[in-house]
Amino acid sequence: MRRRDFIKAIAGSATAWPLAARAQQPAVPVIGFLGSASPDIYATRLRVFREGLKEMGYVEGENVRIEFRWAEGRNELLPKLAAELSQLHVTLIVAGSGTPGALAAKSATTTIPVIFGVAVDPIAEGLVTSLNRPGGNLTGVTNLNVEIGPKRLELLQALVPSNKIFGVLVDPTGAELAETFMHTVEAAARGLGLELRALTASSEQDFESVFMKLAELHAGGLIIGPSTFFSAQGDRLGALALRSTMPTIFQYRPFAAAGGLLSYSSDETEYYRLVGVYAGRILKGENPANLPVQQSTKVELIINLKTAKAFGITVPLSLLGRADEVIE
Repeated sequence: MRRRDFIKAIAGSATAWPLAARAQQPAVPVIGFLGSASPDIYATRLRVFREGLKEMGYVEGENVRIEFRWAEGRNELLPKLAAELSQLHVTLIVAGSGTPGALAAKSATTTIPVIFGVAVDPIAEGLVTSLNRPGGNLTGVTNLNVEIGPKRLELLQALVPSNKIFGVLVDPTGAELAETFMHTVEAAARGLGLELRALTASSEQDFESVFMKLAELHAGGLIIGPSTFFSAQGDRLGALALRSTMPTIFQYRPFAAAGGLLSYSSDETEYYRLVGVYAGRILKGENPANLPVQQSTKVELIINLKTAKAFGITVPLSLLGRADEVIE
């Protein structure tokens, strides 16, 4: 071989080897995250989700990538967004958008692992066939937002004991969840000798009329049912409750921070950390069919004492002592 040809061969090998080496390196896994609202509303959830991932050895931007899709409070967009993630062939999908998102992800793929977070019975909703052995490509975490509906009524009634009529706001776009929640609080209301009035809202424009209707009904307070749409509007609902001087209880801290009287629900920091841990376990190779559906059991009570004082409500010391946080 002539010297010139030898140098060309060596140079060609030196160029080709790094390319071949890179081609053999495993691709970084991609998590598709399906959210019902927007990144700012999901800020706390995303923080603890990433913490759960980190517990399993995954750090976004280092050894895992996250592809986000946001519905901005419009549940009707979730099927399209879930289909987009499926078409991207992500490694797994996190349906962090309640029951509508979980159902959308289930319809979008039968092969990509899906981790859901819901407030309903996942068997009754057709998401899994068993809690201990889900059996398909879905598993996830449930919370106590439906089961603790009666407790929300009790807490609110304890602050306004002279009132016997309460409104219950539900989202008609999630009919089964709304019906189940109403059933649980109606049973509790009968035991307490209270009357309930059901109201519905499926858009932001409905909220103003809801609070006007409560005044017409002479309702002494409002319980807001679980809904991914309502969760995305928690700060707006809290501000409206404050402006309308309506004692109201809902889930998650943003509602109480915005002026709502009380929030009481599963602790979303535990809830989404568990989702992150499950995402990490699946990235490590575990099969969702064999991962039991977990239940987030930690609940959190937050009282906005500033709102209570504005409404002329005296919060019993016993209730203040039970609160996980008091906003003053």
